[in-house]
Amino acid sequence: MAVHTHDDIDWADRLRSLRMAEALDAEPMREAARRLLKGMPDGPTILDVGCGAGGMSVLFAEELASVGARIVLVDATEQLLVEAHRVVRAAAGDRATVETVHADVADDALAAKLPPADLVWASRVVHHLPDQQAAIDTLARLARPGGLVAISEGGLDFNCLPWDLGIGRPGLEDRLLAARGEWFAEMRAGIPGSVPMPYGWNIALQRADLTDVDSFGVLIHHPAPGPELLREFIVERLTWLSEVAGDRLADDDHETVAALMDPANPAFLGARQDLFLQGAKTIHRGRRS
Repeated sequence: MAVHTHDDIDWADRLRSLRMAEALDAEPMREAARRLLKGMPDGPTILDVGCGAGGMSVLFAEELASVGARIVLVDATEQLLVEAHRVVRAAAGDRATVETVHADVADDALAAKLPPADLVWASRVVHHLPDQQAAIDTLARLARPGGLVAISEGGLDFNCLPWDLGIGRPGLEDRLLAARGEWFAEMRAGIPGSVPMPYGWNIALQRADLTDVDSFGVLIHHPAPGPELLREFIVERLTWLSEVAGDRLADDDHETVAALMDPANPAFLGARQDLFLQGAKTIHRGRRS
């Protein structure tokens, strides 16, 4: 059965893509995990809110293997929680406990369902919720006094294609990303109860009464030709970008995408050796007083 959240996206159906993205992001994000965990007490409690397939909590568990941890995975999609628990439990070892909570991040009563945390982590989930500031306020309440709240939001768009693919008009990826931007704006406007947030993430953290607010970037770069996993991920990514673009993309571009996705076509992306992945994630953080 399809499972949809506020954004009407079937995240369970995107599990394979999530797992591939996490694998490709793992090493750069490991450095981010170390940075967030610096100064944590032994055996910290970590909440991964909107955990998806669990990739960041795998890194938290591995980095905390010597001191242990309590890792609580929270998501509104049960299939993702099952997968996240599986991979985080495998990484956690004997000194960490891994729990799951099936809950909506937009639930005003979420704080009553979860333990106070030393680190509250939410990756690319807040922008899918109706009231983004209210969600940040909730995340802030989940941290114990002195605890850290960190969100991954924004950054630089990911690029993966040469400008001229030898088929169709050059600049296909630029047009796909522009169409995705229009789709996202329409998606947010269509979320029931959607509330604008006309300011940046650092301001949102400050408005949630968090202190010592700052941010840092994480570069994700896989140069060509890259591993087979990279090509598989890019095929999945372009398929999804084409789907969300819909009629915002010209017919000739849809025809080009269809050829690029066809393993029997000489233009098939999965056979190219010049695909890459480059972009950046931004992590914003603040501390509860």
